[in-house]
Amino acid sequence: MSYRILIGDDHEHARKAMRMILSEDSRFEIVGEAKRGDEILPLTEKLMPDMILMDINMPEMDGLEATRLVKEKFPYVKIVMVTVSDDVANLFEAIKNGAQGYLLKNLNPNIWLSYLHSLATDSAPMPQEIANRILAEFTGSKATDHTLLTPREQEILTRVAQGLSNKEIATELVISEHTVKNHLKNIMQKLHLNNRVQLTRYAYEQGFL
Repeated sequence: MSYRILIGDDHEHARKAMRMILSEDSRFEIVGEAKRGDEILPLTEKLMPDMILMDINMPEMDGLEATRLVKEKFPYVKIVMVTVSDDVANLFEAIKNGAQGYLLKNLNPNIWLSYLHSLATDSAPMPQEIANRILAEFTGSKATDHTLLTPREQEILTRVAQGLSNKEIATELVISEHTVKNHLKNIMQKLHLNNRVQLTRYAYEQGFL
């Protein structure tokens, strides 16, 4: 299965580097590139990518605002913020705007490919360190009453918050990965949450751990 990728970065060398990294994995197909933040939404409408690699700092419109606009119209698109900075404030803002992931430009290309593939297949675990930071930083919750969740869904939510991947959850609960993914979709719909980061925060707030 291939994944259609849109790249958004105002620096040619950065776009070239991303092209080179993605070319190492035949599952990733680059369908377009944007040099400005205000080009992202029109290109998304035109190209319908599965994932966007989004630089935070771009002219005309920054990546955080572009992320918010894309997620409003195309919630299915996975957005990964790409930056040279590990400033957690940017991470929090990106997640609040709907981003699914966060990559540093100086990371090993193999880490990039592994992480992007995990995100594309909905199996990327939430690192405990990030989960703890988000718990400390975020306030408020979009979530509704967790009594909407079945006992099995509550089991899965707890394991997501513990940082387990879909594969690890499936092994522990003796069910298929496909079943885990479907449960996660149901959980997110019931709680009006968008990603594993928000699920982790919700689980902590509601005392699942």
